[in-house]
Amino acid sequence: MNQTSGAKRRLADLSGTNPDRLSGISDGIFAVGMTLLVLGLVVPAAQDTGVTEAQLWDVLQKLAPHVLVYTMSFMTLGIFWLGQGTQLSRLARSDRNFMWIHLVFLFSVTLVPFSTALLANYYWLKVALVEYWLNIVVLGATLFAGLLYGLRANLFQEEGKHEMSYLMRGRILIAQALYAVATLLSLVFPTWVSIALIFLIQLNYVLAPRIPFLHRF
Repeated sequence: MNQTSGAKRRLADLSGTNPDRLSGISDGIFAVGMTLLVLGLVVPAAQDTGVTEAQLWDVLQKLAPHVLVYTMSFMTLGIFWLGQGTQLSRLARSDRNFMWIHLVFLFSVTLVPFSTALLANYYWLKVALVEYWLNIVVLGATLFAGLLYGLRANLFQEEGKHEMSYLMRGRILIAQALYAVATLLSLVFPTWVSIALIFLIQLNYVLAPRIPFLHRF
């Protein structure tokens, strides 16, 4: 029997080589995470049946912060789902380390509903805003780590690899810088200013307008 020269392969060396499995679990986790967000939109039950139009309108107005943060988080997950999908679509092969980096990324995806509920219920507190921002930081950092590892391990297709690397690096770093600036503004202004800026940043990435200066971000 012929033996391969060098060290014997371990089971760990054989695992994580099918990128289709990562795509499958990613779509599932993103779908569940996006669905769980809406559970934060709970309409308070009426105390009696004599609720007036004005009282119902007042209840809906109180839900406004929840709706805003819900929409912001849905955009957040959508943006990162597209970003991860772009990275996975360029894979030529995979390995165990790349899989675990993305599993950590998916772990941070599962935390978004909690971060959303915390910020929606305590939007005026800096701690809630910082926790939400840190969730975005982990999402960006792990996606960036997956890109760097994939490039170093030659996991991506050669065609278009340089362009993808350049564009994705720029997008992640610029976006994270903008989120950080928006969060830091809460040290000077009320937290709703930071929340509004994060919302606008997300909206810019969703619409991707071809406007001079803006389209670079």
